[in-house]
Amino acid sequence: MPITTVAPSILTNSPTQYKEIIKKYYPFVRRAHIDISDGTLSSSVTINETAVWWPKGWSVDIHMMTAQPSVHVENLIKLHPNLVILHAEAREDLLPIFDTLKKNGMRVGVAMVKNVYPGSIKPILAAADHAMIFSGKLGEYGGEADLLLAEKAELINDLHHGIEIGWDGGANLENIRTLSLAGIQVINVGSAIAKADDPADMFAKLNAETEKEEPL
Repeated sequence: MPITTVAPSILTNSPTQYKEIIKKYYPFVRRAHIDISDGTLSSSVTINETAVWWPKGWSVDIHMMTAQPSVHVENLIKLHPNLVILHAEAREDLLPIFDTLKKNGMRVGVAMVKNVYPGSIKPILAAADHAMIFSGKLGEYGGEADLLLAEKAELINDLHHGIEIGWDGGANLENIRTLSLAGIQVINVGSAIAKADDPADMFAKLNAETEKEEPL
């Protein structure tokens, strides 16, 4: 079974809280998922990409919840994360933006909210390195995982074999193994880690669940 990566999500509108989260996660995180919302796809507004930073050695995915990703491209190039995830619902053509980010050494991904069918975005999936199945609430922690959406993983892989497939929204100890067995390789976890009494222990337990190979 392919290895599943658990990536803690960071979502806040406070630079001070952002620093506190980084400090708390630093001892155990290697790959992190940072959510940025500018209020154009959801009513929530987080800290923007100019306020984002991370420790040396982290691999970071930036999830841009924006209808106008081109506005943020220059800052993203300066920030230079491992992966930039843009939304299929953006009001711009993602392909030239993908091309610019790739030419500047970044991987690119596309996020799909519940009503986006993979077959409707074939050209975007063909150009992407990562496809993220989104089951949460844009700009908010604490969404519920709609496990039926995990069926998109097989559809995505049929359209772009070998693409990295991610999940965002409601992942926790009760469902993370189901998501892993569905072929999802990167599972972003927000409130289950952020609200745990011991985030490092919860992170370890989540990873242990993804490593179980026996049937549910």
